[in-house]
Amino acid sequence: MDPINTNLIKDEIDELHRNGTSIIFSTHRMEQVEEVCEFMVLINQGKNVLEGSVKDVKNQYKENLFKIDFDGELPVDALAQTKIVTQKDHSITVQLNEGDDSNALLRHLIQKDVHIHSFNEILPTLNEIFIRKVASSNLEKTTI
Repeated sequence: MDPINTNLIKDEIDELHRNGTSIIFSTHRMEQVEEVCEFMVLINQGKNVLEGSVKDVKNQYKENLFKIDFDGELPVDALAQTKIVTQKDHSITVQLNEGDDSNALLRHLIQKDVHIHSFNEILPTLNEIFIRKVASSNLEKTTI
């Protein structure tokens, strides 16, 4: 659908939801699930392979990735406790170790006088989760 009709449908779904109506929405387009749904069920070859609130599912598959946009240069030791995933000009994506505190990293950068423009956690898209989950589900079937 075109963007205008897509918004009309989303508005209608939102209105029905506010009035207490449950809606079953079936799609293969995961970006639509992210935009419209609160709860999801992923079915692969007739089997339920994943379900939960969209927020919980995305958090379940997160990889502790953070994108940091900044001014100036980063001190050499500013990111010693992280893995640098990508870096260009004044933007860097890092992966924290499991259990590390993102707030501690932000405080550390500020204490090093790094001027931060944005500090955002990168959650996987449902499309990425879908591909990963279906691939592992299919792999499990071939090894049984």
